[in-house]
Amino acid sequence: MNGNLTRRIRICGTGTAAPANILTSEEIDKRFGLPTGTVFKRYGVRRRHYARHENAATLAAEACGKALERAGLAWGDIDCLVASSATMDQALPYNAALILAAAGVDGGLISAFDIGASCLSFLVGLDTISYLVECGRYRNVMIVSSDIATFSLDWATLGESAIFGDGAAAAIIRQSAPDERSCILASRIETHASGANDCHIKAGGSRYHPRRPGVEFDPLTFFHMNGPRLFRTVSRELPRLVAQLLESAALTLDQIRLVIPHQASRLALDHLAKRLQIEPGRIVDIFAESGNQVGASLPTALHHAVESNGMQRDEPLMLLGSGAGLTLGGMVLVY
Repeated sequence: MNGNLTRRIRICGTGTAAPANILTSEEIDKRFGLPTGTVFKRYGVRRRHYARHENAATLAAEACGKALERAGLAWGDIDCLVASSATMDQALPYNAALILAAAGVDGGLISAFDIGASCLSFLVGLDTISYLVECGRYRNVMIVSSDIATFSLDWATLGESAIFGDGAAAAIIRQSAPDERSCILASRIETHASGANDCHIKAGGSRYHPRRPGVEFDPLTFFHMNGPRLFRTVSRELPRLVAQLLESAALTLDQIRLVIPHQASRLALDHLAKRLQIEPGRIVDIFAESGNQVGASLPTALHHAVESNGMQRDEPLMLLGSGAGLTLGGMVLVY
């Protein structure tokens, strides 16, 4: 099971980026011949950004640049880049290499690699790399998630097409100074493999390659999700995970300043608040204005907590979510 050792880690800068194009719920209403207001009422998304010519690497590079600016650092101060996205820009090379190229970083002085766990990629990346920062292997680490869902949506049906958006978010971490209280108190990540086929895009690898005989490739490029089954599993398992996480952190839920969830869906966010009995003001909810940005969703919400929700230093917060796999995870940290 996952360890919960306290790590003296400080988030010292965050940044986000999104494509210029915006799709509103009213435009989706028109596309499907629905009365104005139907999509927003049913799915809770007012608008989201979508890519036309952008790619995930360029969005990631932009988010990284903004995080560097907020941290008062430059690329020369970063010795590790972790790309923690749910999707790939291309099969090879890995996302982190493409992001460094998009950012114009060269010279081989930065270690770069990918850590992926679908929508929880940022959380898993932060949890994993924090130990290497804690022990001094890396000094300043850039963790970035960047996902473009647009091209995998099946616009023949409404469903998931109404809720997903594109975007990127980055965070820089370092060791906390002796006079700083910032730390990771506890983390927990679980994979329930019984749900491995409940949320998928089959194309993109060797299993369903277009050059395999008898493969009709185009349908495999669409995103598919068994929403009811996933919802039941998450609803059943998440309260237990939260309880174990809080026990490891030696805190109660009332002591958590903000809960920052993956922005999965309107139903998921509302159910989370009700199931855990958290008042709306303590949950970071940006779903209406950005939709579900896949792996970028959680770090975008974290950035929003810092920039717009009044998150202050030395206050405890909780990152929480689920993703394809089926992966569940959470982290309690002092900002």
